Amino acid sequence: MNDRVLLIEDDARLAEMVSDYLGGFGFNMTVAGTGANGIDEHTRTPFSAIVLDLMLPDIDGLEVCRTIKAHDSVPILMLTAKGDPMDRIIGLEIGADDYLPKPFEPRELLARLRAVLRRGKAAPGANETLTFGRLEIAPDAMSVKLDGEDCNLTAHQFSLLMILASAPGRVLSRDTLMDRLKGTDLDVFDRSIDVHISRIRAEIEDDPKNPRRVITVRGAGYVFAREQD
Repeated sequence: MNDRVLLIEDDARLAEMVSDYLGGFGFNMTVAGTGANGIDEHTRTPFSAIVLDLMLPDIDGLEVCRTIKAHDSVPILMLTAKGDPMDRIIGLEIGADDYLPKPFEPRELLARLRAVLRRGKAAPGANETLTFGRLEIAPDAMSVKLDGEDCNLTAHQFSLLMILASAPGRVLSRDTLMDRLKGTDLDVFDRSIDVHISRIRAEIEDDPKNPRRVITVRGAGYVFAREQD
């Protein structure tokens, strides 16, 4: 079955171009011209991924992303004509999986879309639940639970957490993390590792400002604690 992709874009000409291009690579495309219509489409139909414009005529794209991510981990690739790096940080913090500034090459959009879709699918055979005290990580379901309650992580953040949790007690530098996340385009913004770590901590730490699970080793990187409550 082809992946279903929701494109939320108010520029009708661009939406048609993107829809036709991605459709040519086998994606089943649905287009919504406003944020409200996009949210409605998402509630009616399960999508494999969402391509979301930041600048929409009714609801800000960041708010659309926040609304969808509040109850669904569907991968979201944000598009924006804004050049302010702060938009990238905010987008990542509220759950966007990747970020592509306009104008863009269709081939780059295709590559990034395929990357977020790959991250959104569990690795074959990786189905053993990892348990660290009150924290449970299930690779097959791409789910994380703390005290039995679901943690809301994006596919990107789940991949990062899995890399750390698979090497408990070992310090991993930012370069190492970025190398292991090869193909996820983290290098487009060199602080995105820190942004994702912050988001992970917000979900799995009792006190994100004083983390005890994902710990910063100053000047070296991050370490996932071997011993946990």
